[in-house]
Amino acid sequence: MLIFDGHSDVLVDITARRLKGEKDVFKNIHLPKLQKGGINALIAAVWIEPKYDDDPAGRMYQLLENGFADICQLDNVVFPVKNGKELRAAVDNGKIGIILGMEGLSGLEKDPEGIYMLYNMGVRHASLTWNGANHFATGVRAPQPEKGVSAEGKRVIRIMEELGIMIDVSHANEKTFWDVIDIATGPIIATHSNAYNLCPVPRNLKDEQIKAIADSNGLIGINAWPEFIDKTAPDVEKLINHIDYLVEKAGIDRVAFGFDFVDFLEEDAVTASSTQDDGPKMTQGLHRAEDVPNLVAGLKNRGYKKEDLEKLCFLNMESLFNRVCKEK
Repeated sequence: MLIFDGHSDVLVDITARRLKGEKDVFKNIHLPKLQKGGINALIAAVWIEPKYDDDPAGRMYQLLENGFADICQLDNVVFPVKNGKELRAAVDNGKIGIILGMEGLSGLEKDPEGIYMLYNMGVRHASLTWNGANHFATGVRAPQPEKGVSAEGKRVIRIMEELGIMIDVSHANEKTFWDVIDIATGPIIATHSNAYNLCPVPRNLKDEQIKAIADSNGLIGINAWPEFIDKTAPDVEKLINHIDYLVEKAGIDRVAFGFDFVDFLEEDAVTASSTQDDGPKMTQGLHRAEDVPNLVAGLKNRGYKKEDLEKLCFLNMESLFNRVCKEK
């Protein structure tokens, strides 16, 4: 069974380790985990942690520089994958295909035209913002809920659609989410979000948002982050409840995986992502890439047939990538 992880912060870990003098971080640390978990493709996102808010552009280039230096020369990995043909070729040849993404565009500061540069570097996925606000849009934890997509953000969306870059709304506040829905003309993806009705936290999607993504012919990637699954006892079975719910509301063709594993991140990075101080820190049965077979087995036990499992695990994400990121 092919597996596609729609959201990984692996570039943050690679950069942290390389700055301490380590080499071959992906090869030595991450590749064995991904292989054990059966993961064949992933989106590696450039995430600028809050401690770098004073110089987001510098941190963006640092993450890109170290990611390319560490990954792009590996024989059993294709990075960055730029279109569906390259992805399928990588998988068919037993290689892991890695798509380069942007988890927020604060590194571009005020310049929407910077998207052209990122595209030519291989970026094929981006969200306008992370949890906070920037010059393009407003995130889910920003203190201005009435603010959404700016004029510069509208320009970014138009350029992304012109070039063929997947538009991600996982960290958008509700105003930004609905602005993106109104502005964009193609499919929208929430790479790592769950169902609000099962776990009412702001990072999860309400029913009307789920419907809007489905109506755009987009995709929702389920998230293994514990506090987005259940506030007290998150585990793999409760995450499958979210999958069941999303499949019921959006359809089997609109649900995928975006695990957001953090077992390899430094404590300050994990803390920056958390929305609660006293909540559970681990999803039992699905804490790291090696655990992904537990999820597949659980889905089989719930009665998902082979055809539907293949869609959830890989084909839905591949289909969206093919539709948006066409070969030039």
